[in-house]
Amino acid sequence: MIRFPPAEVAAKIAVSLGIGLLVGIEREWSNKDLGARTFALTALLGTLAALFEPAIAPVALVGVFLIVAFANARSLLVDRSLEATTSAALLVIFILGALVGQGHLFTPVAAAILMTMLLAWKFELRRFAGGLQPAEIRSAVLLGLLGLVVYPILPNRFIDPWELINPRQAWLTVVVIAGIGFVNYVLLKLYGTHGLYLSAFLGGSINSSAAAAELSSPLGAGGVSSGVAVAALLLTIIAMFLRNLIILALLAPSSVAVAATPILAMTAAALLFVRLTRTGGGSAPAEFHLDSPVSLTRVLTFAALFLAIQIVCTLGERYLGRVGFLGISVLGGLVSSASTSAAAANMVGHGQMNPGLAGGGVVLASVSSALINLPIIHRRAGNPALSRRLATLTVVLSALGLLLLAAEEFYRPFLRQ
Repeated sequence: MIRFPPAEVAAKIAVSLGIGLLVGIEREWSNKDLGARTFALTALLGTLAALFEPAIAPVALVGVFLIVAFANARSLLVDRSLEATTSAALLVIFILGALVGQGHLFTPVAAAILMTMLLAWKFELRRFAGGLQPAEIRSAVLLGLLGLVVYPILPNRFIDPWELINPRQAWLTVVVIAGIGFVNYVLLKLYGTHGLYLSAFLGGSINSSAAAAELSSPLGAGGVSSGVAVAALLLTIIAMFLRNLIILALLAPSSVAVAATPILAMTAAALLFVRLTRTGGGSAPAEFHLDSPVSLTRVLTFAALFLAIQIVCTLGERYLGRVGFLGISVLGGLVSSASTSAAAANMVGHGQMNPGLAGGGVVLASVSSALINLPIIHRRAGNPALSRRLATLTVVLSALGLLLLAAEEFYRPFLRQ
C-alpha cells in the first residue's frame, strides 16, 4: 500500500488509458489493424512496467516490438505495405505510458495530443508537403538558424553609447515576428483554398497591405459581388488588428490593457460590417499567392526597419515626449504596423517606455496601417464604388478606435484616484 497508493495508481492508470485511447481511436477511425484497444493496452503496459520495476520496461518494450513485427508482416502479406506510422505511434505510446508510470503528466498528455493531431492531419500535411517549393523549405531552415544558432551568440547588451541597440533583444523580436508570419503562411498554404474569406484573413495576418493588393485586382474586376469584395478586404484589416495585439501580448503584456479596448472594438465593428456587407459566399481567387515571410532578404529588411523604427521611437519619446512617440507610431504604421508594434513592445519589455504609451502607439499604428491600404486598393481594384464603400467603413472603424483611445486617455487619471 505504501509503494502503490491506490489513489495515485488509479490516476496513473486513468491517464495512460486516456492517452492510449486518444491515439488508438484515431488509428481505428483510419481503419488500421492496431486500434483503440491495442493502443490503450500498450500505454497501460508501459505504465505498469514503470510502476512494478523500471528494469521490466525494456522487456515489455520487446513485446511491443513483437506486436509491431507481426502487424507489419501481416500487412506485407495482405496489402504489400508497411504500417510504419502506426508502428511508430505504438512505440511512442508505450514510452508515454512509462512516463505516466514514473509520475509525469504534462509530457505524455501533451505528446499524445500532438501525436494525434499529426496522425489526423495526414492528408493536409501530404498536400502541404507535395506543394512545397525549395524556397519554402529554405525558409523553414532559415527560421531555425535565426532562432537557434544566431540568437544565442549575439551580445545581450547595448552596443552604442546612447543605449539604443541591444542585438540579442532586437533579434529575439525579429525571430518572434518572423515565426508568427511563417506559421500564418503555413496555414494559408494548408487552408487558403477553402474560401475567399479564410484566404483574406490568413493573408492579412501575414501582410495586410500585400494581401489587400493581391486581392484587389480579382475582386475589383467584378468576379464577385461588391459586398463579398468589401467583406474580404475588411478581413485583411481584422487580421492585422489581431496580429498587432498578439505581438503586444507576447512581448509586452502590460501594454495590452490600453490597446485591447480600441483594437477589439474595431475588430468587433469590422466583423459586424463583414456580416452586413457580404451577400453570399465567395470562392478563393484563381491566383492568390504571398511569398514566404522568412527569407534572408526579408528578415534582414525587417530587422533593419524594426531597428530604425525602434531608434526613432526611442529618440522621439526621449526628446519629444508622448506626442513625439505617438506621431512616429503613426508614420511607422504607414510603413509596417508589425514593425512598429514590435518596436513599441520591445521598448516596454526592457523598461524603456511606459506600457500605456506603447499600447496607444500600437493602436495608432494599426489605424494608420488600415488607412494606408485604401489608396493601394483603389489603384489595384480600379473599382470606384468598391473603393468608396471600403473607405467609408475603414474611416468609421478608425474613428471608433481613436475615440476609444482618447476616452481611455481622458478617464485614466480619474480611474487612478
